[in-house]
Amino acid sequence: MKAGFLGPRATFTDLAVREMFDESESLPFLTIPESMDAAMSGEVDVAVVPLENALEGSVNITLDYLIHEADLKIIGEMTAPIKQHLMVHPDNQNRWHEAELICSHSHALAQCHKFLHSQFPRTKFENKTSTAAAALFLKENPQMNAAAVGNSLSAEEYGLVIVKPDIHDYSHNHTRFVILSKRPHEINEKTKDTFQGYKTTLMITLPSDQAGALHQVLSALAWRNLNLSKIESRPMKTGLGNYFFIVDIEMKMDDVLIPGAISEMEALGCSVNCLGSYPSFKLRGN
Repeated sequence: MKAGFLGPRATFTDLAVREMFDESESLPFLTIPESMDAAMSGEVDVAVVPLENALEGSVNITLDYLIHEADLKIIGEMTAPIKQHLMVHPDNQNRWHEAELICSHSHALAQCHKFLHSQFPRTKFENKTSTAAAALFLKENPQMNAAAVGNSLSAEEYGLVIVKPDIHDYSHNHTRFVILSKRPHEINEKTKDTFQGYKTTLMITLPSDQAGALHQVLSALAWRNLNLSKIESRPMKTGLGNYFFIVDIEMKMDDVLIPGAISEMEALGCSVNCLGSYPSFKLRGN
């Protein structure tokens, strides 16, 4: 199975791909939409993309592109711990505390806000497309007295030195990645000791100007004892005040309960689309 992911090599997404797909061929892409487009065209079998971070919330580009542009289904999810380290080119390891530039993905910089702004109050910060792109930037610009924030794999991949490990503000930070595919692919949960259970994700559009519609939708799920691990709204991009809802049900699609809830919601005038029913895994990370 060939997996596309947000590159370059050694991003956190790449870490998840390497742990989940031991023998697969992986292919990095510059952006999240590009990796999803590759799954749409058949260039790769699956796209692995970040969907949610415990500190920063939903990755909106992933969710919006999945809903509005890509005809893909979620066939699996992986949750991995996020550990951020400060790294420099070996030529600069003795003067890292004098770094004139610190670069990384905007989320990574935000996750290390306390450390970075206390240790580098006058240093310039620059956003890159990924943590690995920041590490690659240091490798290609050894003459710059710069530092990057990223994972240990990126330091290893690009020949950098970690001068301050674990600089993240919160030790419980995790990112949720989803595996997307145009065609059905079986992910055998029995082969992974990290298997956590199943989820089903629904996209629900409420009838317009109907009081209590969201309450009725939640009631259709609640009286069937369908436990939700997440609910959020996103704009439909058709005008102000128009939203759809994404709900994650902690249960595999069955023949009775979830279809019954969907039928009840449709009877209320809602539009319901199942984005996937899939196994969930908790990875060890790096």
